[in-house]
Amino acid sequence: MTDTRWAEAFARLPDYLSSHVLVSLTALALGLGISLPLAILCVRRPVLRGALLGIASVVQTIPGLALLALFYPLLLALAAVSERVFGKGFSALGFLPSVLALALYSMLPVLRNTVAGLDGIDKRLREAARIVGVTPWLLLRDIELPLALPVIMAGIRTSAVWVIGTATLATPIGQESLGNYIFTGLQTQNWVFVVFGCVAAAVLALVVDQLLALIQSGVGTGSHSRIALGALGLVAVTLVALIPGLTRTQATYIIGAKTFTEQYVLASLIQQKLNAAGLTASQRQGLGSNVLFDALASNAIDVAVDYSGTLWSNRMQRSDVLPREQVLKELSAWLDSKHGIRLLGGLGFENAYALAMTRKKADTFGIKSIADLARHADQLTIAGDYEFFSRPEWTALQKAYGLNFRAQRQMQPEFMYRAVASGEVDVISAYTSDGQIASLDLLVLDDPRHAIPPYDAILLLSPKSAHDEKLISALKPLIGAIPVAAMRDANARAAGGNTSADEVARWLAGEIAKK
Repeated sequence: MTDTRWAEAFARLPDYLSSHVLVSLTALALGLGISLPLAILCVRRPVLRGALLGIASVVQTIPGLALLALFYPLLLALAAVSERVFGKGFSALGFLPSVLALALYSMLPVLRNTVAGLDGIDKRLREAARIVGVTPWLLLRDIELPLALPVIMAGIRTSAVWVIGTATLATPIGQESLGNYIFTGLQTQNWVFVVFGCVAAAVLALVVDQLLALIQSGVGTGSHSRIALGALGLVAVTLVALIPGLTRTQATYIIGAKTFTEQYVLASLIQQKLNAAGLTASQRQGLGSNVLFDALASNAIDVAVDYSGTLWSNRMQRSDVLPREQVLKELSAWLDSKHGIRLLGGLGFENAYALAMTRKKADTFGIKSIADLARHADQLTIAGDYEFFSRPEWTALQKAYGLNFRAQRQMQPEFMYRAVASGEVDVISAYTSDGQIASLDLLVLDDPRHAIPPYDAILLLSPKSAHDEKLISALKPLIGAIPVAAMRDANARAAGGNTSADEVARWLAGEIAKK
C-alpha cells in the first residue's frame, strides 16, 4: 500500500515554501536595513555601540517562539487603537508579527560583524585617505565598506540561516511556513511530515548559505563572476519559491485551528464542506487558544471550532457550575454582545479536560474519581499540556479537591499519553474525545464536584462572517452531526501517524452522511 503522507507532503510544499521564503526574505531585508546603518553610525561611538550590541544580544537570548508570540498581543493592541483612531485596523495575525520578530532576531550577527569589519581596517589607511582630502562619506563608501564587506557578508550569512530556521516557529501565531509540517506532524504523530519539514528548512538554509558564501568569496577575491553567480542563484531560488504562492487564488474564507489533532481534523472537515459548496477556503493551523479567539474576534479568521468550557473559564472568567443549556445560552449572548462573534451551534460532542490514568494503576490505588485521587496525589506525578497548569480549570480542581501532586510535568499532548501508558507519569490531563483513552485502556476519573465545566465543541463565526448566508448554509449540516464515538475514532485514526488529517476528515464526513 502506498504511503500517501509523502504525496501530501510534496503537494503542500509550494504553499509552505512560498510563505516561508516570503516572511524570511522580508524579515532579513528589514533587519539588514536597520542593523547596517546602526552599525555604521555606532562604530566610532563606543557608548552607543555597547548599548546597541547589548540590546541585540539580549534579544538573541529570548527563545524564538517566545519572541514571535510576544509581538502578537502587542500588534493586536495597536490594531485596536488604529481602528478606534483612524477607523481602519490591520491584521495582527501571521505575517506582520513574524516579520518584526524575525527582523529583530537577524540583527545581532550583522551589527557585530559590521562593527568588527570596520574596526579592523588599518588606521594608517584612513589617515592616508584624509591627508589626500577624501571626505568621510567617500572614505566610507569607497574604502572602508569594500574592505569590511567580506566580514559583513559572514554576518549576513549567519543572520540568513538564523532567520530561515526560526521562521519554522511562526506557525502558532498564524504564519504559514515549513514549520506547519513540523507542528502538524508532532500533533498527529505523522513523522513523515516532521522529517519533511525539518529537511526542507535545512535544505533551504544550506542553499541560501552557500549562495551567500559564493558572493562572500567573490567579494573577498574581487571575482565579479562569483558575485553575479551567487546573486543570480538567490534571485532564482526566491522566484521559484515565491511564484506558486503569489499566483495561487486567495481563499475567501480562513479556518482557524488550534494545536492538537482533533482541531486539524475538524478544520479539514470544515474546509471540505466549504469546498463542496463551491466556496474557497484555507486553514491557519496550530494557533494557541487565545490567539485563535483574538484572531476570530478581529476578523483575521472566519471560522473556528472552540469549546464552551474554554471560553466560559478563560475568556468569561466564570467558575460557577450551570446546566449545559444555560452555559451555551449565556456564552452565545456574551460572544455576540462583547465581540460580535456568532455561536452557530454545537457539533454534537464534548471534548472536556479530564484527569486520566491507566486502569491498572487506578485499580492498584483503588481510584475511581478525582476525590479518590486526592488521597494519593502526594505519591503521584501528573503531566499536562503546555496550557493546563495555568488554566482556571486546574485552579478549580485544586480548590475543589485539594490536589497536591509529588511532581508536575508539561509536555506535548501526544507524548503525554505515551508517558502515562509507559508509567513515566501517573496521571495526565486528558481530553475526553481522544481516541487514545480507549486504545491505551485509560480510566477517566469522575468529577463528582463538577469542578470542570461542560466542554461542548461549538462552531464560531467571526463578526464579518456572522450573517454570511452562503457560509452558514454550508456549515449547518455539521451542527449536532458528530457523536463523540465518531470523533474518538477520528482522533485515533489521525493520531496513529499513518493517516493524514484530510483523509480522516473525509472518513468522518462519510460517517456523518450515514446518519
